[in-house]
Amino acid sequence: MAELATIARPYAEALMKAAANGDAAVLAAEIRALAEVAADPQVRQIADHPKIDSQQVFDLLTGVANVPSGASRSDIANNFVRTVIDNGRLAALPEIAAQFQALVDVRTGVSQATIESAFPIDAGQVAEVTSAMERRFGRKLETHVVIVPELIGGVRVIVGDEVLDTSIRARLEQMKAALTA
Repeated sequence: MAELATIARPYAEALMKAAANGDAAVLAAEIRALAEVAADPQVRQIADHPKIDSQQVFDLLTGVANVPSGASRSDIANNFVRTVIDNGRLAALPEIAAQFQALVDVRTGVSQATIESAFPIDAGQVAEVTSAMERRFGRKLETHVVIVPELIGGVRVIVGDEVLDTSIRARLEQMKAALTA
């Protein structure tokens, strides 16, 4: 939604300025965890209730969200989420997290990649695919694996707007197109 993207951009840029001295990747993970909780419809319903104040919403978000580093959540993340809640922009938090992650990726030279597989793949296979894709795309990749049974077999790798589809489903689609042409 364009409106959320427009709302989120200044927040993401301000968060990037605040993270200039620290580890932006850790902060991005913290914000992403909070955004996942904020995206939940039940949490949003509670947060939008008129009898719930901003401190209760903050306590709910921070109480449910996992701290990715295993330590305590950073002051920057806490202050940022308080600001988002106080300004009534909780609905934009997932988009803010996505735009902030994109800014962090540009700064660090890393791209986000999604590996879609028909079956679960182990860490060694993920490392092998990631290494091959880094050579193929010419940049460092941070990968996330998603199970998509409809692929039948093989993998599909999505990096930004580029897709490398080596799945059996894609091959069957190519055969179908060739036979019907």
